[in-house]
Amino acid sequence: MRLLVLLLAAVVASAGFIRGEISTPQNVPMEITSTGETTYENGLATARDNVAIHIGNTDIYADYAQYNPSTHDVVLRGHVRIYREASLYIAESGVYNTETKKIRAQTARTESVPYFLKGGNVTSISDNGYLVQGGNFTTNDTARPDFHLHAQKIRYYEDDRVIFQYVTAYIGNVPIFWWPYLYQSLSDTFSFSVTPAYTSTWGPSLLTQVMFPITDYIKARLRLDYFGRRGPAIGFDPVIDYGKDQSSQARLKTFYIDDQNPDINQTNVPRKDVPTNRYRLSLEDRTNFTDSIYATANITKLSDAYVMQDYYPGEFRIDPVPDNVVALTKTNPVFTLTGIERFQANDFFTTTERQPEVVLDIKRHGLFGGPIFYEGETGFANLRLQFPEDSGIKNYGTDRFDTFHQLTFPNTYFGWLSFVPRVGYRGTYYGKTWDLGSTVFVPPTNPLVPDFILPPPTTTNPIKFDGDTFRSVFDTGAEASFKISQKWENVQSRAFGLDGLMHVIQPFTDFSYVKEDGPNPLSILQFDRFEPSTQLRAIDFPQFTPIDSIASWTVWRLGVRNRLETRRDDQTITWLELDSFVDVNFTNPYDRTDYSNLFNNLRFNPLPWMSLSINSQLPAFSKGFTEVDTVASVQPLANLQVNVAHRYLNGNPFFQDSSLFVFGGYCRLNDNWSVGVQEQYEAETGLLEEQRYSIYRDLSSWVASFGGIIRDNNGVKEYGLLFTVTLKAFPKLGVDLNFDPTSQGQ
Repeated sequence: MRLLVLLLAAVVASAGFIRGEISTPQNVPMEITSTGETTYENGLATARDNVAIHIGNTDIYADYAQYNPSTHDVVLRGHVRIYREASLYIAESGVYNTETKKIRAQTARTESVPYFLKGGNVTSISDNGYLVQGGNFTTNDTARPDFHLHAQKIRYYEDDRVIFQYVTAYIGNVPIFWWPYLYQSLSDTFSFSVTPAYTSTWGPSLLTQVMFPITDYIKARLRLDYFGRRGPAIGFDPVIDYGKDQSSQARLKTFYIDDQNPDINQTNVPRKDVPTNRYRLSLEDRTNFTDSIYATANITKLSDAYVMQDYYPGEFRIDPVPDNVVALTKTNPVFTLTGIERFQANDFFTTTERQPEVVLDIKRHGLFGGPIFYEGETGFANLRLQFPEDSGIKNYGTDRFDTFHQLTFPNTYFGWLSFVPRVGYRGTYYGKTWDLGSTVFVPPTNPLVPDFILPPPTTTNPIKFDGDTFRSVFDTGAEASFKISQKWENVQSRAFGLDGLMHVIQPFTDFSYVKEDGPNPLSILQFDRFEPSTQLRAIDFPQFTPIDSIASWTVWRLGVRNRLETRRDDQTITWLELDSFVDVNFTNPYDRTDYSNLFNNLRFNPLPWMSLSINSQLPAFSKGFTEVDTVASVQPLANLQVNVAHRYLNGNPFFQDSSLFVFGGYCRLNDNWSVGVQEQYEAETGLLEEQRYSIYRDLSSWVASFGGIIRDNNGVKEYGLLFTVTLKAFPKLGVDLNFDPTSQGQ
């Protein structure tokens, strides 16, 4: 018995089954035991029944072990199990050769959560690599997994990757997909989903997507969709990490469909000449050349103006006109130098081209280490406003050189008053101007509409050019603020999340004087131009960015900020905050009333699961418009979340009146079932604009979702149904609570 133990110790000390070579570090004890008969006959050492081999962090168990010194083989049979750290490897039988360190195993499987691999024949191909013939791969820890991948050959490199050849994906026993080759990183994600859907514009549809890594640094999503009213479509979206330490990344999005019904239109906007071959090609890239030099690219090429609206409506609602810009940036603690190339890749959209623009931005810093701070920006741009090809409007452009410089003197007086005076200068050269003598212009009567900006040219009122010009802008002003506070340590309330209370009051003011000296502002060609907004504009430079719309102003902004702060989780939490402010318009070209609206922005977060915000502006002192935006969110139970929002807008000259109510909620009924709902109602028109309802069912390794959506676009209704089956265990994917069929693949 002792001889057998010594023989097996010498052999198994260097053996490893599936885990590769198990070497014996110096002075590491090894224990081999068995409960059955042990023999040594014809040069073979044999142990039977409950054979256990323990060495380091590895434990090996089998019913039978035999060592042949002439062939250097260790034969293991019956319930072979190898434990090492958090991994388990199981086989019916196997052979390990101490000389070649190779193994041969029959009906072996490995368990390294969340991966489970099983094969009929396993052979070592390297220290940590194994070839599996006729293998199955899954993440479902059951005797009959919900899904699995079956491949003719599997190369498994532990804790690294799995490579499949001729692989079929199964749901239960039903094959649903086939690949000739598949690469799976064991440190990354793989998933696929199958989604039957229906919308009015698509018809009955089937949306499928597979997410998988191609290499350690290339991941991809393959979309194979079929739209009942439009035909089959394909999309391929790789994400590529590259460069030094893989710190650079490129994201591609591609989509193509031979649209059988391109003229389907569920909106009130007429269409014409929509092609049948419709596509999207997008690139988002950031390349880090050094720690301080990087390039970015954001490029989208579309087949027509409506492809995003038809197939990517979620993105379309946020960004209806995708940008096309490439930039190279050099950063420094003091300055940032940026070169920009912006171009019209899609000739059916209006685009402000910059070919090129170079800007040197100098950050605010102490001048020569003294108390006076300097900041500035200087840029040159070749600008061109490109209109849609079939608009009939003549494109126009100019060269522009712009330079801005400003000095500030921040200081604190009396130990409590922060006072920051500033003075600055901007000079701008334009190679061309607008010929006012030949342009028809009717000044607006509404005081909320600027009266110094010409409307865009039309076919009946085309643009005519004049010569070059130089414009000077002088600006000065000052900011001031101070704080006072009061503490109440005895304010304690668990129900309202209070552990002491401190009230901080911060009055603030900002006076801005700007004198524009040059040609009539109407003659300036508009590129970085005034855009309508319901919010107050910045009155300081360089925060005021529409430099082509600069006109003289004198504005005094007054406000006060109130904060109630408490302690929670060893942090200071703002329990309630109220910002109130108003502009006094001595001269304001963007708002010709004496006073702006009175703004009040309220944020209330009494508890981690409850929040309320109300942003309002009211015409308290002069004629204006009213806007009140309210958002409330509450999660009274761990399984219940409710969101309510309301937007009220009345009297704004740029936007339609609105009283929009939004309600949404999500409830997890139990471990298996949950429901979601969202509704959007416009009281001004009496339309229930959008309804979303969804049901979710947890199916162990899968989440099944079913829901519907109804949209009403001014009487034109769109319907949608969606059924989604998503693999969650590998990877753990989140569930889209918005549940929008038209957001698939995003």
